[in-house]
Amino acid sequence: MLALTLTGCGGSGGPGSASGSAAMQVWVLQDDTLAPVLHGVADAYNAGKPAARVSVQAFANDPYKQKLQTALGSPNAPDVFLNWGGGNLNTYVKAGGVVDLTAALDANAAFRDSFLPSVLDGGKIDGKYYGVPMEGVQPVVLYVNKDALAKAGVPATPATWHDMLADVDRLKAAGVTPIALAGSQSWTELMWMEYLLDRVGGPQVIADIEQGKPGAWAHPAVLTALSMIRDLVDRGAFGSNYGSVSQDSGGADALLAKGRAGMMLMGSWEYAGQLSSAPDFVKNGKLGWALFPTVEGGKGDARNVVGNPSNFFSVTAKSAHANDAIDFIEKTVTAPDYVSKLIKIGQVPAVAGLQSQLAAGPNADYTTFVYGMVRNAPSFTQSWDQAVDPATAQKILTNLQQVFNKQITPQQFVSAMGSS
Repeated sequence: MLALTLTGCGGSGGPGSASGSAAMQVWVLQDDTLAPVLHGVADAYNAGKPAARVSVQAFANDPYKQKLQTALGSPNAPDVFLNWGGGNLNTYVKAGGVVDLTAALDANAAFRDSFLPSVLDGGKIDGKYYGVPMEGVQPVVLYVNKDALAKAGVPATPATWHDMLADVDRLKAAGVTPIALAGSQSWTELMWMEYLLDRVGGPQVIADIEQGKPGAWAHPAVLTALSMIRDLVDRGAFGSNYGSVSQDSGGADALLAKGRAGMMLMGSWEYAGQLSSAPDFVKNGKLGWALFPTVEGGKGDARNVVGNPSNFFSVTAKSAHANDAIDFIEKTVTAPDYVSKLIKIGQVPAVAGLQSQLAAGPNADYTTFVYGMVRNAPSFTQSWDQAVDPATAQKILTNLQQVFNKQITPQQFVSAMGSS
């Protein structure tokens, strides 16, 4: 147990352990696959009669962000909250709302060192740790319906952008929506922009944008990547109704599973979601996956990955149960039973040394693929809606959605972002 007196961000002499009866509030995202696992470990933790019992509350993705932003500055703040690291977490840290976990991690080096370092660093802000990975690694993967591709005469997953465009045309000619896209939620569109910008311009272009360097949006690779997106839209790659498809309700997932779409770009959690909502689709070997295609003449390494290193647990500075919250986190996120359950539902935990366990476990073809993606990637770019501040992220999402909807041109996007 990490029995430490913790220091909240920006203060000293932090909160101590709870004396007893009130429950610790743990806020997470609504997830039909992960929720039973989290509730199970909470029940197991509570069975040990801790000083403060755990109560898990789940929220839908988009409402959660607003609720959390409001709650962290109020008496209604949770004790432990899920977040995405990066700029998302940095906003809360700068506001003094998050406990600095560095001393706690230093005091328990075995716990700290059990994570993949590049993933743990997703919870680091200005050299200090404010979050601990609590789910699997989350690179963005290109998924395919093997049957849909085969029926359209597509021989394999696209390795190059030239292949991608040819496959889009073949699928469309076969009466299948080439790519499932939940366009009503613009974060699903952001994945296309990030991967294309990486493949065209390389990770430094993305890093310059994240750091707010003057002129970063004017880099030629930005306009090139946006023009490639517009080409996809004009080709009918996403069909005609993508603007009304929701990811939270599983609309895009169903299009892929039912063979109404041939491909889908989504985070690695998609496998677990399909395993839950369309188990036969997965178990019968109809779901395929691959790296994002290379772009001929581009500067990005074909092994580069975008996405989110993981989701993180952090502790609120206002928590009356901070030491107990740390105890709960430590006894949960790297515990063998929790790790095994994450693997069982198709996730790939952000824990070091899992190669053999993954290879011997369920869904081994997929989990070892994802683990290898993260381990071997020269660059793992965090999604912009998490890596930059919320105001900038919203401006990116709003303008990018307008590009997908053909409401503004790629050049207008560049001009709008350049005026930030």
